[in-house]
Amino acid sequence: MRNALVSIGVVALVLACGQGGGDLHAGRGVVRDVLVDDRQVVIEHGDIPGLMPAMTMNFDVPNPALLARLERGQVVDFALRKHGRAWIIVGAEVVDAAQLGGVAPPGQLAVSDDEAPPFDLIDQDGERVRLEDLRGRAVLLDFIFTHCPGPCPILTGVHVAIQRMLPDDQRERVHFVSISLDPERDRPEVLRAYAKARGADLSGWSFLTGSAEEIDPVLAAYGVGKRLVEGEEIEHTVATFLIDPSGWIAKRYLGLAHEPSEMLDDLLGVL
Repeated sequence: MRNALVSIGVVALVLACGQGGGDLHAGRGVVRDVLVDDRQVVIEHGDIPGLMPAMTMNFDVPNPALLARLERGQVVDFALRKHGRAWIIVGAEVVDAAQLGGVAPPGQLAVSDDEAPPFDLIDQDGERVRLEDLRGRAVLLDFIFTHCPGPCPILTGVHVAIQRMLPDDQRERVHFVSISLDPERDRPEVLRAYAKARGADLSGWSFLTGSAEEIDPVLAAYGVGKRLVEGEEIEHTVATFLIDPSGWIAKRYLGLAHEPSEMLDDLLGVL
């Protein structure tokens, strides 16, 4: 019954937006963030048939009126159309809570109070690092790739600032982890060069890679979306997870609009 309601909702939205060109797709998801300055919205969505599996993803919303109607926490049926290299949202309708029948909407981004999904990957020195090896420490986990033209170096810079702000008596109780979204190119030596160029203290930070067969299930488990654009460029969810010393997700951060001091307070709080 719930699948039928979803189908009716997205089909109606596609028809309302116009189906010309066969490049229109529709899905249902939860608005996790609205990035007004970037004219983007972050949506945790279910499977979009023919386009992408369930994940959390940033989408462009060039229509200011449409963007203004979207708010965090809304469940929406939305329509996507290809525009150049990007998929843009051209229509969105808030779903009446009664239609959900008490069932949580689709989406797979790991959330607070979830047990952190495990990983077993290799670091910048070629050594194996497993999440369970980090028990007893707070972990700040993000996902980056070294040739990223924008958000990844910024995100790494924010976390470097947090690392440098740590009180001396807490440094050994905190570990930073960055998992590559591009394992084919981000081999250990490449990750080491990236980390050193950005001032990361590798005594308390693991930059991790592996085979695609090892990395992809970790991305899926955390719900971090990525897609290739024009063959080599990667668009991806900008997400950071704060994992407490017992291995549970204490908080997640979407995008880059978080002050290092705020994140530091959260990090020290779980200790």
